[in-house]
Amino acid sequence: MEIVALDLEGVLVPEIWIAFSEKTGIEALKRTTRDEPDYHKLMDFRMDILRKNGLRLSDIQDVIAGIRPLDGAREFLDELRDMTQVVILSDTFTEFALPLMRQLGHPTIFCNSLSVDGDGMISGIRMRIENGKQRAVESFQSIGFRVFASGDSYNDLSMIHAADGGCLFRAPERILEEEKDLKLVTEYGDLLSQIRAFIDG
Repeated sequence: MEIVALDLEGVLVPEIWIAFSEKTGIEALKRTTRDEPDYHKLMDFRMDILRKNGLRLSDIQDVIAGIRPLDGAREFLDELRDMTQVVILSDTFTEFALPLMRQLGHPTIFCNSLSVDGDGMISGIRMRIENGKQRAVESFQSIGFRVFASGDSYNDLSMIHAADGGCLFRAPERILEEEKDLKLVTEYGDLLSQIRAFIDG
């Protein structure tokens, strides 16, 4: 039996922090997991900027409320879920994800959560488990699934390498140069074709 593991941001929805950067005009918040391999370092960097600018969780959620899935993402996900089991493995947070999952038809998502202080400021992150994407893939394999994985960022590489099959989706040039052995696709139809070939194989 097969299961497909997908990243969320950059694959199905736009990057939340880039949208928030554009809303606030804070250019530094455009830095994402496409740029920084160390997720804890990235989140410490983000939280420092939020504190210095007095920005609360609610400010980010207001921006998320206006985010829509990438063109064709809902249709791709619907077709994929007719084909096989799908789970979204993301380093985003439950406090961010709910309105996006609603727009995508409520697929299963494994993600993290935030610590928020009494003033509504993000004070920390609570990782569901360290290296959660790779460990989720390995756990699926341990109960008999063949896993296909796809994502676009540094924090997706371990799950793609651990999976039985996989590819990059719209990854930046920097990652492509470092991961020359991984196939790249840029359209949902091509990603579906890769997954079909994996299932049929």
